[in-house]
Amino acid sequence: MAQNPGSVGQIKTSDAALSVRGLAVALPPGMERPYAVEEVSFDLPRGQILCIIGESGSGKSVTASAVMGLLAPPMRITAGEIVCEGTEVVGAGPDVLRKMRGRVVSMIFQDPLSALNPLMTVGDQIMEVMTAHQEGTKESRRARALELLREVGLPDPPLMFHQYPFRLSGGQRQRVMIAMALALEPSILIADEPTTALDVTTQAQILNLIREIQRRKGMSVMFITHDFGVVAELADSVIVMEKGHIVEQGSAEEVLHKPRHPYTKRLIAAVPTLNRSDRLVPDRDASETVLKVEELNKTYRSGGGLFGKARVVPAVQGASFELRRGHTLGIVGESGSGKSTLGRLLIKLMDSDGGSILFRGQDIAPLSDAAFRSLRPRIQMIFQDPFASLNPRSTIGRILTVGPVAHGMSYRQARDKALDLLVRVGLDPEAFGRYPHEFSGGQRQRVGIARALMFDPELLIADEAVSALDVSIQAQILALLDQIQRETNVSMIFITHDLRVASQICDEIAVMQRGRIVEMGPPSQIFCRPRSQYTRDLVAAIPGESREILADEQLKLA
Repeated sequence: MAQNPGSVGQIKTSDAALSVRGLAVALPPGMERPYAVEEVSFDLPRGQILCIIGESGSGKSVTASAVMGLLAPPMRITAGEIVCEGTEVVGAGPDVLRKMRGRVVSMIFQDPLSALNPLMTVGDQIMEVMTAHQEGTKESRRARALELLREVGLPDPPLMFHQYPFRLSGGQRQRVMIAMALALEPSILIADEPTTALDVTTQAQILNLIREIQRRKGMSVMFITHDFGVVAELADSVIVMEKGHIVEQGSAEEVLHKPRHPYTKRLIAAVPTLNRSDRLVPDRDASETVLKVEELNKTYRSGGGLFGKARVVPAVQGASFELRRGHTLGIVGESGSGKSTLGRLLIKLMDSDGGSILFRGQDIAPLSDAAFRSLRPRIQMIFQDPFASLNPRSTIGRILTVGPVAHGMSYRQARDKALDLLVRVGLDPEAFGRYPHEFSGGQRQRVGIARALMFDPELLIADEAVSALDVSIQAQILALLDQIQRETNVSMIFITHDLRVASQICDEIAVMQRGRIVEMGPPSQIFCRPRSQYTRDLVAAIPGESREILADEQLKLA
């Protein structure tokens, strides 16, 4: 039954830049529920930041698309009204919507790589926004584009103007998206998960940029996120959505510190926080080293030729560490720090340029693919994207059994083990005969974990295994990995850009910067007594209360 918006603390204002009343968006027949959103009502106060928070499927992005008039068929608005600065969006024709988009309301999309045209330069894409609205001359549009590139903090705007999106980092692409959204100085800015895939320092830069621009220009911002740390950094007011309904709304102070609805309380409880103490783990054989890496190197080379100069990027430089049985080593750092490359080197998905990888005393770095094949079952990987890492044409049963059968296990043994593991990771045995598209992201990641455990590995490498998941699902997967490790005593390399997550599950953490390990130690040292300035910068960039935690600890030490 739908919630009455007035019963969940609806914010009322006579000075709203955006007003939504009784919004309902229908889903096509056969879906889990009839509506993507139902009876949604709220106001976006002029000159304020409203954060909409909720898990995947809560309806927050659908609400944003409805405001922009960008709902993809067969979804359709069946009830309600949306008024943007006096313009009624529901029922408006294409001409009205085109005039509104960009000039009245603009949107920053979640994935800038897919939102930007790969065949157009950055400058042309910013100018295209102005051209579509017949704004200015070609010269004035170019000058405005360069001004915007400077305004969003991109280096060397004249050079950046001629770059293509694939040549930019994730943070730079997001800044380009912000520049495009600001081109016509709209009064309303919608940001749909603009920092989800970014590392903590880039995320902090983007959040600061949005907040600074909002204050300077007096814009109204609707910021969609699933991270309460971001809410604590930005929000004036907050809306919490669950399964298409608003279950709670109020000021940021009220929602963060005095939540009323059980769903809000569960979301806040699931948010990872910096664990300042080291993990309590069972007694383990500290002398048993599973993995020893010494002076590992990997350099990427591209371009070059008769007249060109080759581009050389040192991805991993002199990496050295040890991993004992039953322990978890976290590898943290920004995008481009080399942490994922290091993971691929350890599992032999690419060859190193030098150094050694001693697995159970055997150097696997120089082994050929054929020589390494017999060892591969003992080193398994959980991949970042649970959507892309599972074959959509295969059943879960085939996904789990094809590897073990190829390595000599009978199908009957593999099937029995797969059924047992499905239960172990919290799925129903009936999942064996279903396909990946029938599962949520968290369920697919559980399948990925089950697949990695089919071989009873001694070393498990988790590459950003929870970064794409909602906080409640993330907490479940972290608890599952911890439980599996305690039961099997498997050693684990946990690669992540989220320091809060690393502090929850890792016994030791290695911080990487530009291919080098700049600091290594237990969580208590890394987060409370960091020796490297880079580590201090990473901790200070964590959204929410983490920087205050670090400041308190450093004050005590002083």
